[in-house]
Amino acid sequence: MTDHLDNYRLTLGENTYLPIMVGGMGMDISTSKLALEAARQGGIAHISDALISAVSDKHYGTNFLKTRQQKYQPYISQNLANRFHAQFDLDELYQASRLLVENTMHAKTGTGGIFINIMEKLTMANPRATLEVRLKGVMDAGIDGITLSAGLHLGSMALIADHPRFRQIKLGLIVSSKRALELFVKKTARLNRPLDYVVVEGPLAGGHLGFKIDDWFKFDLAEITKEVIDYTKTLGLNIPVIPAGGIFTGGDATRMLQMGAAAVQVATRFTTTLESGFPMKVQQRFFRSKEEEVVVNLVSPTGYPMRMLNDSPCIGTSIRPNCETLGFILDGNGDCSYIDAYNQEVLRHPDNPKVMDKTCLCTYMKSYGTWTCGHMVYRLKDTTNQLPDGSFQQLTVAQVFHDYLHGDDQHIKPALMEPHHQPALTTED
Repeated sequence: MTDHLDNYRLTLGENTYLPIMVGGMGMDISTSKLALEAARQGGIAHISDALISAVSDKHYGTNFLKTRQQKYQPYISQNLANRFHAQFDLDELYQASRLLVENTMHAKTGTGGIFINIMEKLTMANPRATLEVRLKGVMDAGIDGITLSAGLHLGSMALIADHPRFRQIKLGLIVSSKRALELFVKKTARLNRPLDYVVVEGPLAGGHLGFKIDDWFKFDLAEITKEVIDYTKTLGLNIPVIPAGGIFTGGDATRMLQMGAAAVQVATRFTTTLESGFPMKVQQRFFRSKEEEVVVNLVSPTGYPMRMLNDSPCIGTSIRPNCETLGFILDGNGDCSYIDAYNQEVLRHPDNPKVMDKTCLCTYMKSYGTWTCGHMVYRLKDTTNQLPDGSFQQLTVAQVFHDYLHGDDQHIKPALMEPHHQPALTTED
């Protein structure tokens, strides 16, 4: 009898889920619509709080970005080296977090869970206060769980220790090594509040990577996952460990659970679904991608390596830093490495500055020009049908879930695909 992923279940406290966790993809790629459908299927999905104010403006009629732009208008035309002035209004940030979560949770059906991915590296010129507001805002709004990502989060648990849901909400952490988890456990030991799960993100994951630029390819997800599983056992705690990065098929996922993982976190397969927030043009670019077009670079001002397609619009940019309107990457001193790179390029080429080594991540995340992807993105074309006009058919979240749960081969068979309306690709897309 063939072993399938559907033979397993993930247990977090009193809740039981299908062993599929959809990773958080920002800005608004892992939409509420995607998360709601994944929860309806019985799995767990993340919404993302990346550029949360912009997401609120897009979906809920707020004007947070416009207000920021008007407030800081006098600074916009100046090539300032420091943008500490571009502080976020904490009340507005709290409102944006609540709006996203409350609207999503209100529409939730099914037995699955809706979690939110909260990145420590979104420092917003005021790291501690903005992180605390985002964490407490989503907890107040009723989110099922929070996954702490993009950073070690050594102080994040303490920020919410006084919250009434601190011991009820599901709390998890993304790590790329056993060492990162050891540091977190040591730092938070006094709170006597263990994690509910750990996501181990390997070297083939999409977006930011927790490895050095010159050695990410030396690591193996299965090996790191086993090290983390063994470490959790030494703690005497039954903490579910969930590997992520490069898990492209049901067979890949099943092998991870056979090894001792509790579930898998996946994302690449969901970037090109009907429910994804990626514009159709980007989805079709993902379908057409080739392995040699997938690169890992250091253009992110966060300092982390980042995986993306090599023709992402964010690579080689001449746009002015957009900190007054966005500013999500500004550190606690009001600095960002893109500001420095841009100003240096203006001095060299004032009429045509073009920055190759860094990018204005906030602007390009908002415009869907940062084509971050998992290494396996080039295999997406093998999961679907090519249509008569040369484009590729989008699948639904339900179809991708079905293939992970029941598939043990390397691609979706067209017989598994139910026909649905394929939106026409237009110039607006």
